[in-house]
Amino acid sequence: MNIFTAADIFQFAIRVEEYGEIFYHKAALNATRDEVRKIFNRLADEEIKHKRIFQELYEKIQDNRPPESYPGEYMANLRDFIDGKVIFVKQSQEKELAIIQDEVVAIDFAIQRELDSILFYQESKGFVHEGQQKLIDEIIKEERTHFALLTELKKSLNK
Repeated sequence: MNIFTAADIFQFAIRVEEYGEIFYHKAALNATRDEVRKIFNRLADEEIKHKRIFQELYEKIQDNRPPESYPGEYMANLRDFIDGKVIFVKQSQEKELAIIQDEVVAIDFAIQRELDSILFYQESKGFVHEGQQKLIDEIIKEERTHFALLTELKKSLNK
């Protein structure tokens, strides 16, 4: 039995990108080096682009929600679940950002979140229509690019 629909997966993905954007903008504000700030801002912009892609996909698919006991119940429950489980969780993100005192720790945090995103999207592909899986593959490719960019940035700072 599938517990999520393709629409649910895209809702998850939209939230992941929203939280990623918030993280990268805050990390850019805290960055002390221009090269780090530029990369974090670039990644924030790319999260916005990814969110737009997922919103467009979401709008194209049929959203088959289960019966509700009150209007909006399903989405309210889904958002509560998403907010507690996704890669860039707002509450833990705020706590972690407060603890992050240097750029290398922020980069490490971002690297882990990009890896988590790749895994999330890879696993999510099984829940979406075959015709939409190539679009998810494109996002995975972008997330891998983010991972590589952050890894190279970390190496350059450690020299």
